[in-house]
Amino acid sequence: MKILVGYRGTGVGRDLLDQAVKQAKAFGGEVHVVTSLFGGATTELEKIKGAEDNLEKAKHYLDGQGVKNTVHLLVRGLSPGEDIVLFAKENGIEEIIIAIKSRSKVGKLLFGSTGQYVILKAECPVISIK
Repeated sequence: MKILVGYRGTGVGRDLLDQAVKQAKAFGGEVHVVTSLFGGATTELEKIKGAEDNLEKAKHYLDGQGVKNTVHLLVRGLSPGEDIVLFAKENGIEEIIIAIKSRSKVGKLLFGSTGQYVILKAECPVISIK
């Protein structure tokens, strides 16, 4: 089973990785930890470095848990939701694990929602963690 974790390294990041470990161990899976940045002029070098550091920490944690994993930093000019859904499709991902934030309906309308996009557009099951 191929499991994708949409990862930013903050907030519920450890909860996402813990769920991925459970799923991978239960189903003999491998975990793909994905961080998406917009790219171009909107992505500063320090944000890229921070994302790389967070991904390395996630890899170290998953290695310590004995879970086969790879980490991916995507800077393709897509929104994080689009990147996650496209990466999942391109790589035969069978399950996505993402964090969601509580937002009002107006907040979702004005700012969008990565979680909402992934849940609605992904072609595989999505586990959302708050």
